[in-house]
Amino acid sequence: MNDRFYMQMALDLAARGKGRTSPNPMVGAVIVKGDTVIASGYHRKAGTAHAEAAALKKAGSRAKGATLYVNLEPCCHTGKRTPPCTKAVIQAGIKEVVTAMIDPNPNVSGKGLYALRKAGIKTRSGVMKEEAQKLNEVFITHITRKRPFVILKIAQSIDGKIATAKGESKWITGPEARERVHTLRNEVDALLVGIGTVNADNPSLDCRTRGGRNPYRIIVDSRLQISLSSKVLTHDDGKTIIAATENADKNKLQTLARRGIRVLICRGKAGKVDLNRLMTELGKLDITSVMIEGGSSIAASALSQNIVDKVMFFTAPKIIGGVDAFPSIGGKSPASLKNAIKLKDMHTCYLGEDILIEGYTAY
Repeated sequence: MNDRFYMQMALDLAARGKGRTSPNPMVGAVIVKGDTVIASGYHRKAGTAHAEAAALKKAGSRAKGATLYVNLEPCCHTGKRTPPCTKAVIQAGIKEVVTAMIDPNPNVSGKGLYALRKAGIKTRSGVMKEEAQKLNEVFITHITRKRPFVILKIAQSIDGKIATAKGESKWITGPEARERVHTLRNEVDALLVGIGTVNADNPSLDCRTRGGRNPYRIIVDSRLQISLSSKVLTHDDGKTIIAATENADKNKLQTLARRGIRVLICRGKAGKVDLNRLMTELGKLDITSVMIEGGSSIAASALSQNIVDKVMFFTAPKIIGGVDAFPSIGGKSPASLKNAIKLKDMHTCYLGEDILIEGYTAY
């Protein structure tokens, strides 16, 4: 019970860094001597002190003979912005290290705990492992698959419509759901929409959460049909990316380059953007998480190309009806019901009058 209690503390601390540590994992550390917590810390932002180092600095000489609880195996490799945590743990005189999970990074994976044992420090791993993996699902995906963790977010009526036949969609869901979406924008590295959404809604794709930061903005636009006056192109932070194909307008390509807009050529079938290739390119840029925000065509493409890891359906208690209204997922239906995309680990909660339904794809 003590192990779980202190590890939960470490996980709660780690979660405070959500949306700030990318491309690093979220990590929390708790130093315990007897039944007393003598210090704790968490990784606040990439480039700042790791959780273990922060906690050890607070503990000072009191760390000698204590137990360190940390949700991820302490790092042992050099060549990064911060020194290896194993060295600090050994120098502090920690007697035991309890971790939730092994670091999936091949530069660390098991080597950190080995270095600690070699120095005479007792180690244990696996305490609240599943909770730790869920917390750092983005980091794990990026490290092991070299691409971002992808969330498909849909705001829909209860009958699965995202807009009326005339394209009216503001606002299907209520303020609480929209607030949650902006919180998510503050937590993910990038937002992704299709050119249809840009042309129809002219969104800024920014984060309006107080104290939040704007994510990367990714527009899937195979032929570069985007208007140069679009709001999404007015940001001057270098975080707007357009995914196109070799069919893109060459003159517009040059104009966008002069304005600091990055265009990635991701040739796919039938003149469309290859979303798997796009995810690989985004992974190379250390973009670890992407939230797809519509519309129905890009949602269908993302699901059919198997890039979606998690779905989040914000569902309003409204019935729009009509075969001419826009469905949440476009494209063609499967030839058979057995080919439908199955979901797992489903969860639901209320956000005001709306219901959030979320789950993970089981491709």
